[in-house]
Amino acid sequence: MHIHCLGLNHRTANLNLRERLAFTAGDIREALAGLKAGYQPGHTAVDEAVILSTCNRVEIYAVAATPDFRNLELFLAKFQQVTPGSLENHLYRHLDSEAIKHLFQVAAGVDSLVLGEPQILGQVMDAYELALDCGAVGPILEHLFMAAAHAGKRARTETAISQNPATISSMAVRLVEAVIGGLTAARVLVVGAGEMAELAVETLWKRGAWKIIVINRNPQRAQRLAERWGAQTASFEDLEKNLVETDILLSSTGAPHTVIQVPMVERALQARPGRSLVILDIAVPRDVEPAVGKLPGVHLYDMDALQARLGHSLASRRREIPRVEAILEEEQAAFLEYLAAQEVFPVIAALRRQAELIRRAELDKTLRRLPGLSPAERRRLEALTQALVNKLLHTPTTRLRAEAGGPYSVQYTNTLCRLFDLEHHIARNSSPPHGDPHLPNP
Repeated sequence: MHIHCLGLNHRTANLNLRERLAFTAGDIREALAGLKAGYQPGHTAVDEAVILSTCNRVEIYAVAATPDFRNLELFLAKFQQVTPGSLENHLYRHLDSEAIKHLFQVAAGVDSLVLGEPQILGQVMDAYELALDCGAVGPILEHLFMAAAHAGKRARTETAISQNPATISSMAVRLVEAVIGGLTAARVLVVGAGEMAELAVETLWKRGAWKIIVINRNPQRAQRLAERWGAQTASFEDLEKNLVETDILLSSTGAPHTVIQVPMVERALQARPGRSLVILDIAVPRDVEPAVGKLPGVHLYDMDALQARLGHSLASRRREIPRVEAILEEEQAAFLEYLAAQEVFPVIAALRRQAELIRRAELDKTLRRLPGLSPAERRRLEALTQALVNKLLHTPTTRLRAEAGGPYSVQYTNTLCRLFDLEHHIARNSSPPHGDPHLPNP
């Protein structure tokens, strides 16, 4: 089995492509079912899968029998209705140890647009939980994502990678603060009430903004957010009306299409001549029609524009990268050791199972020939044969476990299988009997 990671992010693809490939929760459920079933004739199903889709990345983690990425690439293109060729130069492909390393880096925030940002670890685990709920997670991805979560937590607690927490929302607010020269007198309209919007409202309030209005299609969520930070609310239908009085618009909804278009903004500008409007669109797919940025007096910043301005703002966090990478290397080595043990475990279990079958058959044959043995003598003979088998198998099985993951691991396991004809034992039952003290722990 091989672990795959196929994806793109803010480094390899612009916002246009990222929003075309973004998955909603409903999309993910449908896609996972397709991956598990084999999405069309002639394409092999994967054994396990998790899809991670955020503002800045779309990644498919899968466990499959072959190392080939072609099926995953075709699936992604077909599902999102794009041509495979349009993705070719934007996708990264990580296999096995590289896929593990990449996921650990993502969970630790090392691969994020805002280095060390805290939200990504929660997003990784949300993706895992959704796949688990869909029945798409098996033992390999289960242990991989648990290990990634542990690595991400260690990185944040043992280094300063997340010191003075910064998020995309907070960086966006600081950007607009620099543009307009302060937030105290600004009228702010926040569209959306999810995690990104909440972080934005918190940062706005802490940076001095007090005239904040929250709008969301779900008025209850908007009300809860507004009450938490002393903001006001308005109905979604009154978005354009409130836009007339707005100095700063920050939008972060989960809508699959734009919610703020050119005509709406044009009418608002006409009703407020001489005033500029700063718009922060931190949604993917975008909430604001890109052409809005061409209107006179409008300063539009989307995720790509924000990325371009982040270059020199996280120098202190970058100094923590070597320490974080050392932690991730430790965690990766531990997971690879676990994974290697799982690969040799069925072979060891099959060898001991076959030896036990032979021992039992030969012992029964001998006992039938010696009907006069007392119960105590039978027990001693039983113990003798068990000790012989355990002594004979102890050294080879111990060395095989020690070689797990090493350069000769596959060669040793294959040779053992052929010499002792273990394939049918492995296929029939690769798990040890519960509580057998002579079998290795997984």
